Amino acid sequence: MENITTSSSPYALEIGHEQIPAPSSASSRKESGGWRAIKYIIGNESFEKVASMSLIANMTVYLLSNYHLSGIFVVNVVQIWNGSSNIASIAGAFISDAYLGRFQTLLYGCMASLLGILTMTLTAGIHQLRPPACKEELPHCQRPQGWQLAVLFAGLGLLSIGAGGIRPCNIAFGADQFDTKTEKGRTQLESFFNWWYFTFTIAVIIALTGVVYIQTNISWTLGFAIPTVCLAFSIAIFLIGHHAYICKKPEGSTFSDMAKVIAAACRKRKLQTSGRTFYDPALALGISDLDNTRLAHTDRFKFFDKAAIVGAPSELDEQGKPRNVWRLCTLQQVEQLKCLLGILPVWVTGICCFISMDQQNTYGLLQVSQTNRSLGPHFKVPPGWMNLFPMLALSIWIYIYEGIYITLTRKISKRDRRLTLGIRIRVGILLSIICMLVAAVVEKKRRDSALRLDSYISPTSFALLLPQFALSGLIEAFAAVAIMEFFTMQMPESMRTVAGAVFFMSLSIANYIGSLIVNIVHKATSQRGRIPWLGGHDLNKNRLDYYYYVIAALGGLNFVYFNFFASSYLRCIKVTSTTVVQPENSIDHQIGVSHDVETDERVMDRNGSR
Repeated sequence: MENITTSSSPYALEIGHEQIPAPSSASSRKESGGWRAIKYIIGNESFEKVASMSLIANMTVYLLSNYHLSGIFVVNVVQIWNGSSNIASIAGAFISDAYLGRFQTLLYGCMASLLGILTMTLTAGIHQLRPPACKEELPHCQRPQGWQLAVLFAGLGLLSIGAGGIRPCNIAFGADQFDTKTEKGRTQLESFFNWWYFTFTIAVIIALTGVVYIQTNISWTLGFAIPTVCLAFSIAIFLIGHHAYICKKPEGSTFSDMAKVIAAACRKRKLQTSGRTFYDPALALGISDLDNTRLAHTDRFKFFDKAAIVGAPSELDEQGKPRNVWRLCTLQQVEQLKCLLGILPVWVTGICCFISMDQQNTYGLLQVSQTNRSLGPHFKVPPGWMNLFPMLALSIWIYIYEGIYITLTRKISKRDRRLTLGIRIRVGILLSIICMLVAAVVEKKRRDSALRLDSYISPTSFALLLPQFALSGLIEAFAAVAIMEFFTMQMPESMRTVAGAVFFMSLSIANYIGSLIVNIVHKATSQRGRIPWLGGHDLNKNRLDYYYYVIAALGGLNFVYFNFFASSYLRCIKVTSTTVVQPENSIDHQIGVSHDVETDERVMDRNGSR
C-alpha cells in the first residue's frame, strides 16, 4: 500500500505523495471524479459514521456499566476524549493542507479509527481487560486496574487520532471531485451535499437505534464488533474506488502563514506603520483591493501590519521576494490573521453555549440511567437513545423555519425575511440557560423520588428528561448554526477550512472547560458534613441540580457579554483601504509594494464604518 497507481487512467494515485489529475485529454478527464468517485466516498462515509456515532452516543453508559467508574471520572474521560478528537481535527486539517493531502489523511484516519474501535471491542470481549462483572450497585463494584485503564485510553486515543483525519477531510474530499468552475460542477456539488446529509442522517439513525440497542440490551461485544466490521468495510470501499478519485496536491496551510505573521510582527514591533512601505505582490499582477479575489487592507489590529513592512531593501531578493518569510509577510497574510482575530469575540460566546449542550451527553445520560426506562413489561429504553431527541428537535425547527416561516414571510413581504445572526445567537444563549434550569428542576424531582423509596433507580419516568434533551438540540439549531454561518461569512473562500477548524476548536475548548468546571465544583463542594454536588457513582447522593444552576449562571453571564461586547463584531465590515499604485514601469510596482498614505478622508471613512 505504499504506492497505489493506476495505469489505465491519467489520474495516477500515489499514496506516498498525491498527484493532481493529468490534463491529457477531455475524454480521460471524465473517467475520474464526479459521481463515479462520489459513490465510493459516500459509501466510506456512511459506514464510518455508523461506527463512530454508535461509540460516541453510548461511551458514557459503557464506562459506567463495564468499568464501574464514578460519575465525575466518566464525565472527565468523555469530555476530554471529545475535546481531544476536536483538537485532532485541527491538526488533521493542517497536515492535510500542508503535507499529505486529503486522500492520505482520510485513509490514515480511517485506519487509526479501525485500530481504536478494535481495541474497544477487545475490552468488551476479553474480560481480563476490564474489571469483573458486578451485579451489585456501582459503589460496591471492583475498580479497574491501572493497566486496564491504559488499554482503554489507548483505544480512545486512537479513535481521537482517527477523528482528526476523517472529520476535516470527508466532505472536502468529496467536493474535490467536482469542477466548481462550471455550472454543471456547481449543480453536482449541491446534489452531493444533499446526498451526503441524507446518508449521514440514515447512518446516525441506525447507530443511535439498532447498534446502541444491541450494545445496551444484548451484548457489548457484539455491539462493538458491528461498528468494527462497518469501519473495515468503509476502508475497503474507499480503497476499491481509488482509481476514480481526483486527488489534489497539498498547497500549504493558512495556519503556517498566520504563525509567520505573528513572528514577523513581533520582530518588527518597534517599527511605526505610518508612512511605511508594505509588501504586496498582488500589485505586480495588477490586482487592487477592490478585486473580489483578495482581502482589502484594513486598519483593525494595526500591530500586525508591521509584519508586511519592508524595513530595508535587503529584505527582498532580486525577484522581489522575501529572503526570510518569517520576517516579511504579504498584506494578504496579515489580513487573513485579522479575519481570524475578528471572529474571536463571537467564538467565545459559542464556547459557553456548547458547554450547556455537552451536559446532556454526560450528566444527562447519567440521569437517564437512574430513571425508570421501562416501556411495557419487557422493554427498557437504552440511555443512548436519548441522543436522538436533540436531532429530532433540530430537524423539526429547520422544517418550521425553512418550510413554514420563510414561506409565509415571502408571501407577505415578497422577499425572504430571515432571522438575523444576532437574534439567533441571543435565542440560542437564552435556550442554553432555560435548558440548564429545566435540567435542574427535573433532577431535583428525580432525586427526591428516589430518596423517598431509598432506591438507586428513581421511579420517575425517563420521559421527564426529554425536554432538556430537546432544548439541547434547539441550542444547536439557533446558536451553533448561526455561529458557524458567521465564521463562514467573515472568512474568504480560501479560508473556509480555517472557519471549520475554528469551529471544531470551540467545541474542543468547551469540552475542556466543562471538565475543568466539573473538577472545580467537585473539589469546592466535597467537604465533610456536606452533600457534594458532584462525584461518586450514585447521583442520589449528590446535588447535580446545584451544578446545573452554576452552568445556567454562566449562560446568563454569556448573554450579558454577547449583548454588550461580542454582538458589535457581527456588524464588522471589510473596508477597502486606499493604496498608492505605482506606474507599471516603476520599481515598486515590479516588486509589489504599496505605500501607506494617511489622509483625513481615509481616516474618516474607516472610523465611520465601525
